[in-house]
Amino acid sequence: MPAAYLTRTVQFSAAHRYFRPEWSEAKNAEVFGRCAAPHGHGHTYQCMVTVRGEVDGSTGMVVNLAALDRILAEEVVQRFDHRHLNLDLPEYAFGRAVPTGEELCLDIWRRVSARLPGGCALATVRVQEEPALFAEYRGES
Repeated sequence: MPAAYLTRTVQFSAAHRYFRPEWSEAKNAEVFGRCAAPHGHGHTYQCMVTVRGEVDGSTGMVVNLAALDRILAEEVVQRFDHRHLNLDLPEYAFGRAVPTGEELCLDIWRRVSARLPGGCALATVRVQEEPALFAEYRGES
């Protein structure tokens, strides 16, 4: 059977702050702009996950949609929704990874790809913070 792509979008609301504690306030402001504000800021994120695989001749699907929805609910929505990423998730604590869209893409890729059933693979993870700003990861080194 031919390969096809399936994209599912989920949404979560979260706050974050771009900040490196080893830098001065001035350097943080210079590098991160308004995103370095002391109390952080929030977004309603859209996360689009695209899976690639052969279309199953019996089901007509690349991946069982219920299974994909379960994975995204657990690895994306439950993990990030209504969180302050710096305060609630240890890997984004101040001094660790800065919770940019790019970092979120990499994190989501690792978590989702590890749980996908055989016969399909991630093709793209997109994290959109606002209409004019998104990051994508396609598994490239």
